[in-house]
Amino acid sequence: MTAFEFPGPGFTAEQWNQINALATSLRPGQGLWLSGYFAGLDHNARTLHTGALPLATLDPLAPLPAAAPPTRSLTILFGSETGNGAGLAKALGEAAARLGVEPTAVDMADYKLRRLKDEQDLLIVTSTHGEGDPPLSGKGFFEFVEGRKAPRLPDLRYAILALGDSTYEHYCGAGKRLDRRLEELGAARLAARVDCDVDYDEDAAGWIKAVVAKLTPPAQAGNGGATARAVGMGSASATPTPAFDKRIPFPATVIENLVLTGRGSSKETRHIELSLAGSGLAFEPGDALGVLPRNDPRLVESLLDMLRLSADTPLSLKERKTTLADALGEALEITAATPRFVEHWAEASGARELYGLRGEEQAEARAAFLRSHHVIDIVRRFPVQGIDPQTFVAGLRPLQPRLYSIASSLAAAPDEAHLTVSTVRYELHGEPRSGVASGHFAGRAEPDTAVSVYVQENRHFRLPGDDAPILMIGAGTGVAPYRAFLQEREARGATGRSWLVFGERNFHSDFLYQIEWQDLLKDGVLSRMNVAFSRDGAAKTYVQHRLIEHARDVFAWLEEGAHVYVCGDGAKLAPDVHAALRTIVQQQGGRGKAAADDYLGALQRDHRYQIDVY
Repeated sequence: MTAFEFPGPGFTAEQWNQINALATSLRPGQGLWLSGYFAGLDHNARTLHTGALPLATLDPLAPLPAAAPPTRSLTILFGSETGNGAGLAKALGEAAARLGVEPTAVDMADYKLRRLKDEQDLLIVTSTHGEGDPPLSGKGFFEFVEGRKAPRLPDLRYAILALGDSTYEHYCGAGKRLDRRLEELGAARLAARVDCDVDYDEDAAGWIKAVVAKLTPPAQAGNGGATARAVGMGSASATPTPAFDKRIPFPATVIENLVLTGRGSSKETRHIELSLAGSGLAFEPGDALGVLPRNDPRLVESLLDMLRLSADTPLSLKERKTTLADALGEALEITAATPRFVEHWAEASGARELYGLRGEEQAEARAAFLRSHHVIDIVRRFPVQGIDPQTFVAGLRPLQPRLYSIASSLAAAPDEAHLTVSTVRYELHGEPRSGVASGHFAGRAEPDTAVSVYVQENRHFRLPGDDAPILMIGAGTGVAPYRAFLQEREARGATGRSWLVFGERNFHSDFLYQIEWQDLLKDGVLSRMNVAFSRDGAAKTYVQHRLIEHARDVFAWLEEGAHVYVCGDGAKLAPDVHAALRTIVQQQGGRGKAAADDYLGALQRDHRYQIDVY
């Protein structure tokens, strides 16, 4: 401990020398005891001075009714795309509450940025979107923290749990960005950052335990029953645990499985109707359905043949007994390979090429390799004779749910959930390949078969009041939630205007739900619709071009209180639409680029500009 400077009036130099000599010799915990001791001395000295009570004789070795240690404020901040972050924040809040600390849990989208400078302990759970970007709900928080207006934070302690997907090059990039930036702003780590892959349970549990152990005890004993106060999130006891979730999904029966696209289309899009009867599952327009798919049985068989392993070989997966075939078919990701599998197979095969792909400096080369090699391609190219089944599956990660925007409203289709699914098909190494979930729907989800599902809430894509105008922008399957929006509005008799801007490839083969939109227009539920079919003309036309063409009306709707929704591809659609909206605000509103960005930022903060992309 370093010596403290003389504080000025109040102490004599001799007194301060004695205090300083004592302070620099203290061990951890002794200073806290002394704070209570001197608080008692001060109290007695004050009462003697006022003549109220005689000064008590204090034995410095006798136990004192020590003053309670000061409680530091605790905020749990989460940014989540799929709900995992929100769930972990809730678990973290409950763990802190058992210690007696009363945290506040806040969704990044709802966080008041001015609070940051006053935070004391800040625990952050954040997912990563795409290639190192923050989750959409956390965009404003990241822009503030990484911008010039961010305050210095010398009194802040923080810890970060980063969620990511190791198949992406910038794995857990959002969490890493925040960690670096908070350190730059002078904050101190309460605990080291932990980066979690999609199978995050054990790593996240360990981080929560380590962080909670370092929190300041409560100001008053006996407060162990405190629960997390939440902003934008249910408290520990407010929301009952759903009967079905991604760990215990509901077996929904397929009612309909229809191809929406017409003859001659360059793609296949399906309309799936699932029965939720008897599940108790409920959702709102804008929510998603989590689907737990099964791997293609042909791929499972090919892997078993390649490895020369028996399908009925007993296997243990996290203390669950199963067979190798069932594990490969239902529980493990056997299509896309990960950096973990590359490292695992390098050890198993001794392949120099795979060893050469390890390490941070090989991230770009490794990402390129993984884009062109699935698990079976790696196994085939670098064979291993006589591998043990348990050793093989140790390199695979759990099969993850796929999320699809729900394309129906319970008000219009009770006990049902409708999906709009684009079938992913392509060729790799001379072989046909397909998406895990979309391939399952296209090839094996016949009517009356079961699909394991659960509801994933999406608070950041919600309808406004019935009288508010809505502008819905989407391409391809991004139109799905708008079908739910309009079904809901029709059922509620909403009076607010609605405008749909929809894009696809070709008018004759890809106009998804065309007859439904025409009926909604005729009935006045849909006020206006503009379409963009990119491959019907000499020049490609997309939804952002339609927005620019109708810039005056778009801006008028914004000024009249319209809520804007964007749904579809996150890599191209969302940034292109955002750029178009900025241009519209600049041109029609007479603003510069910075002012237009502020205008759109205000819409986002007010939840009038909502984005749901994949």
